Amino acid sequence: MAAAAAAAAANLLTLTSFLLLISTGTLAQTSSAPAPGPAGPVNLTGILEKAGQFTTFIMLLNTTQVDSQIRNQLNSSTEGMTVFAPTDNAFRNLKAGTINNLDTQKKVQLVLYHVLPKFYSLSDLLLVSNPVRTQATGQDGGVFGLNFTGQGNQVNVSTGIVETQINNALRQQFPLAVYQVDMVLLPEELSGTKSPSASPTAKAPSSEDSNSKVPSAKEPSPEDNRDGSGSSGRSLGLGLVVGLASLCMGLLS
Repeated sequence: MAAAAAAAAANLLTLTSFLLLISTGTLAQTSSAPAPGPAGPVNLTGILEKAGQFTTFIMLLNTTQVDSQIRNQLNSSTEGMTVFAPTDNAFRNLKAGTINNLDTQKKVQLVLYHVLPKFYSLSDLLLVSNPVRTQATGQDGGVFGLNFTGQGNQVNVSTGIVETQINNALRQQFPLAVYQVDMVLLPEELSGTKSPSASPTAKAPSSEDSNSKVPSAKEPSPEDNRDGSGSSGRSLGLGLVVGLASLCMGLLS
């Protein structure tokens, strides 16, 4: 009896030790596992690459370094940002040389004109007070704003010379909203359009010019020659009288 009790006690001690060993190992594994880190920054070009058909816009984002600027602002801003991404077809539909003729600063302005310094959902864009300031505002002192109109699920964006519909939300989650547009948003400041200038007025002739002109000879009017009353007629009549007088004097002599 005593032997059986001793054996049971030994078995209980062994089981307790085994359970203690398992729990200690599990605790050690749990404490050594790294805690999940914060989510990485939002990758705008990654979103565009995944969607496709934005090669030209990605190239401009990289060459102007606006992509890095957006990434840095997203990490420090509490307002978020909104980007309107023109498709490759939108750039192909531009007049030839429109982008290539821009210098580096104007290319930066063009890309920043497609960026709003705040997160806007599509429904938010229907409630904004137009014009909405873009990231290009303040460059060279110009006011680069966008106007939004529409109703329901349809939202249009206008620059004053270009208007297009926002067709697709590539991302609509704070802190970044990315929307596809089928036209490049050209501001008036970069479009190259100029108001027609007034036609030059004719130069008034000066007195010097008037005096330098040679007067044209006066042509004889029909009245001067009518019935021989003109100067030529008078000369012809006088000659006839002189001739008759000479003839008469010859006969009398």
